[in-house]
Amino acid sequence: MIEQPAGNYYDKYSTANPIARHLMQGFLASFRDLVSKAGPPGEALEVGCGEGELSMRMAAAGWCVRGCDIACEAVQEARIRIAAADLNIPVEVADIRDVGNLYSPVDLVVCCEVLEHLESPEQALDVLLALSRRYLLVSVPREPIWRAMNMLRGTYWASLGNTPGHIQHWSRRQFIAMLARHAEVVELRSPLPWTLALCRAY
Repeated sequence: MIEQPAGNYYDKYSTANPIARHLMQGFLASFRDLVSKAGPPGEALEVGCGEGELSMRMAAAGWCVRGCDIACEAVQEARIRIAAADLNIPVEVADIRDVGNLYSPVDLVVCCEVLEHLESPEQALDVLLALSRRYLLVSVPREPIWRAMNMLRGTYWASLGNTPGHIQHWSRRQFIAMLARHAEVVELRSPLPWTLALCRAY
C-alpha cells in the first residue's frame, strides 16, 4: 500500500532567505529545462502540487495543466494563486493512492518533493508511470547533502538534519537505480541539493 505523504508545507518558492532563493532558482531552472525536453506542450498533471508554483509555470509555458495535493490548505492556497495569475488550472484534493482512478493519462506527469514522504515510493512510481503517455518528471532531496545543509543552517539537529516527514533518503546514484527498475531515465539534473529526473515507462 502507498501510504499518504506527511509533509511540511513551507513555501520554499517565496522564501526571503537569499541562499534559499539562490538554491530554488537552480531547482526551477532545471525543472524548466526538463519540461522543455518533454516535447511540445500538451496535457500535464502535477501530483503533489502544493501551492501551485510548478503547475503555474507549466501553464505559462503552454501546457494544459491539472493539479492535486493531499493537503486541503495547500490546494486552497494554490487556487488563490492560480486565480491571481489569471490561469485556468483545476486543482483538487487527492491522495496519490487514488490518482490512477481519478485522472486519465496525460503527456507529462510531474511529482516533485513527494516520494521522500511515502512508505512505498516504488509502488507510487508505477501509479505515476501508468498515468503518463510520454514522460514522468520527478524530484527528491539529494542525501546526505540535504540533511547536512539543514544542520549547517542550524535546523533539525535532534533528527540529524532530517526534515520532518522525510522517511525515504536517496543519494543521486540510489535514486537513479530505483527509477531504472521501473522506467527509462531520459534526462537528469542535479541542482544543489536535489535530484530531478525525466523518465518514461519501458
